[in-house]
Amino acid sequence: MKRPNGTYNGSSGYIVSDELRNSVNIAIALQKPLLIKGEPGTGKTMLAQSIAESLGMELIIWNIKSTTKAQEGLYVYDTVQRLYDSQFGDQDVSDIKRYIKMGKLGEAFLAPSPVVLLIDEIDKADLEFPNDLLWELDQMSFYIPETKETIRTKHRPIVIITSNAEKELPDAFLRRCIFHYIEFPNAEAMEKILAVHHPNLERKLLEQAMDSFYMLRSLHNIQKRPSTSELIDWLQALVIGGISPNRIKKELPFLGVLLKKNEDLDLILQQLAGKSQSRNAMSRYR
Repeated sequence: MKRPNGTYNGSSGYIVSDELRNSVNIAIALQKPLLIKGEPGTGKTMLAQSIAESLGMELIIWNIKSTTKAQEGLYVYDTVQRLYDSQFGDQDVSDIKRYIKMGKLGEAFLAPSPVVLLIDEIDKADLEFPNDLLWELDQMSFYIPETKETIRTKHRPIVIITSNAEKELPDAFLRRCIFHYIEFPNAEAMEKILAVHHPNLERKLLEQAMDSFYMLRSLHNIQKRPSTSELIDWLQALVIGGISPNRIKKELPFLGVLLKKNEDLDLILQQLAGKSQSRNAMSRYR
């Protein structure tokens, strides 16, 4: 079985830390899945895109939902279509292979060259889901009983698995992965990320927006802290809206771009209203 060639060094659209870059390359060298955890908006999904771009590989994405079963990632036997063809069609339904459709894992195994396989948000599925994939991810093969065929990969894919830490993953699964937790970017790292998306941003606007952003994230009673992707969108909204940097901290314009829960919006709007009343009262006594 061939392993992917090349070393990951980041890509033009993704700022990667030394620690994360090393984790990716260790996972590639050891031929193990890389499990990425971190709060939403820290670039977990974009990492797989960056690896594929950097190494010149196809990216196959398996988006996991609460109803997803491991079997769906391997293959699906379309018995309904076969029954329909047997009753109303003129095709040979004895060839079961015609009704076997590969899932995302199957596609990655049968790809003509190495690919990056992203298993996105694995913790959304039930607790048995990761365990049901242990053999396939270990052996890079699976058996199709309907056709008595074993599917084996000739080019081992780079497997990236993301989790938002909504559920604990089984120990047996964790032992088979290289693990990395993406810390939320500090101000210095955030500036580098923002420079990729907004290279010509006015300095004062950037500073005022970042101060406001980290202030919101520091509040203890906020339910959903704004993420990097929301900051990127907010900066674009500020530019499009022609907002002066001096207004950002006072008014927090377009707050709905940053905060997505009614309780958080009400909390911040009440605080802004209180500050406004306080300033008005002070001005009357001057």
